Amino acid sequence: MALKKKTTTKQPRRMKRNTECYFTQTGTKPDYKEALVLRRFISDRGKIIPQKYSGLTSRHQRKLAQEVKKARYMGLIQYTDRHAI
Repeated sequence: MALKKKTTTKQPRRMKRNTECYFTQTGTKPDYKEALVLRRFISDRGKIIPQKYSGLTSRHQRKLAQEVKKARYMGLIQYTDRHAI
């Protein structure tokens, strides 16, 4: 007599996803000089938010990553939460 494993059908919690790309809505492109816009897509720890949660198109997500890296190099955005500007 084998015991059956009890299976549960719990759904994992999911974060809300934006339905449309921010840059498509505004008609702009990611730019390293616009630090306030770039900070919108950076977590409180200093990491770039994944495309799954940011709602950006793949083209804009790739461009955003490049521009965030430029802004960090230029000193406009901090690298991590432990760096103060």
